[in-house]
Amino acid sequence: MATAEQGAEKDTDEAPGGLSERRGLLADASLSAVLAGLITVVVSCSGPLLVVLAAAAAGHLTDEQTASWVWAACVGSGVTCAVLSWWTRIPVITAFSTPGAAVLVGSLGDYSYPEAVGAFLVSGLLMALVGLTGVFGKAMRRVPPGIVAAMLAGVLFSFGVGLFSALDGAPVAVLVSLATYLGVKQRSPRYAVAWALLAAVLVTAVVPGIDASSVDIGLTLPVLTAPEFTGSALVGLAVPLAVVTMASQNAPGLAVLAACGYRPDDRLLITATGLASTALAPLGGHAVNLAAITAAISTGEEAHRDPRRRYVAGVACGVFYLLAGVCGAALVGLFTALPPELIAVVAGVALLATFSTSLAQAVADEQGRDAAVVTFLTTASGVTLGGVGSACWGLVLGLVTHVALTARRRRGGRREQQKTA
Repeated sequence: MATAEQGAEKDTDEAPGGLSERRGLLADASLSAVLAGLITVVVSCSGPLLVVLAAAAAGHLTDEQTASWVWAACVGSGVTCAVLSWWTRIPVITAFSTPGAAVLVGSLGDYSYPEAVGAFLVSGLLMALVGLTGVFGKAMRRVPPGIVAAMLAGVLFSFGVGLFSALDGAPVAVLVSLATYLGVKQRSPRYAVAWALLAAVLVTAVVPGIDASSVDIGLTLPVLTAPEFTGSALVGLAVPLAVVTMASQNAPGLAVLAACGYRPDDRLLITATGLASTALAPLGGHAVNLAAITAAISTGEEAHRDPRRRYVAGVACGVFYLLAGVCGAALVGLFTALPPELIAVVAGVALLATFSTSLAQAVADEQGRDAAVVTFLTTASGVTLGGVGSACWGLVLGLVTHVALTARRRRGGRREQQKTA
């Protein structure tokens, strides 16, 4: 079986810009890849969307401005997902910045909405400039593979735990979904997640308690807001938003692609998402970035056995994002009505295989095992320091451990050489 890296490099060699001249999008399409894209959007728009709504409430935004924010976040993610995945032939999954929205929850109320829009615009430009330099990608490529895999496993840990924590609220949905997943996986691994999702939805649908009265069926229209630039907003919003997004989203996002064997052009991805953030800022979009957690759904074997055909999941993800953006107001009501247990079951089952693979890769190298364990535990802890999430701190502490232990082994090796000499 070709590796993802080989597949990506092969496609890049066949035609300029990474386009494959041998196969078209429809020829590469598969049901498993399309469903992976759908599940990615469902998970991306559940919990993270609620953080955006909390930030909008903190900034005292109107219903129209809030719906426009959701529109911009989803449309920006959709366009970058679809275009970058199609162009690079790699499953490039983008999303709106959840850590960035979390930062805004605590600070957006201190500024006017036009000031916030100006800060969003500058933040996007800062990220695009960092992407153009290529320094960020070079730094990420120096991270040992075991640490990258451990970080991914740590990021996914809460979703695995969440799957079984949902037993308290929805035991039937969890057990039926898990049994379906394991049963189908033995015969048709590509469709195991799809069948498990269907089983969870069917079980949940027959349980009373879902109130869909808040769902507003209708198209969402974006609201244009002229940006206002002030020094306080640039320092208090733009810089923290850019730093948190780069550290907590783009760094893990590149790491997820690397863990799955892909070697994308980091300058292209970060610059493109930064420019998308800038373009959508006047419509309320705060930041578009590489997805970290949900990217694993569309980059692993569950999307397709052939890594060269998984880019279809990225294109499908983009299309579903666009549909979600057009129906932004309805989306807000829908995900407010869905039981949280259903989202937990869907996400947990979809990420189960990727979690087990990452965990195995993390501890495969005996010499790098300690650093990988530190990375995994730090990332899984969910700690947030200085507004930066646990995924970034996991990488930092894992690298510190790796450097310290490597230096110690080198000193020990030199002493042994001196003794034998």
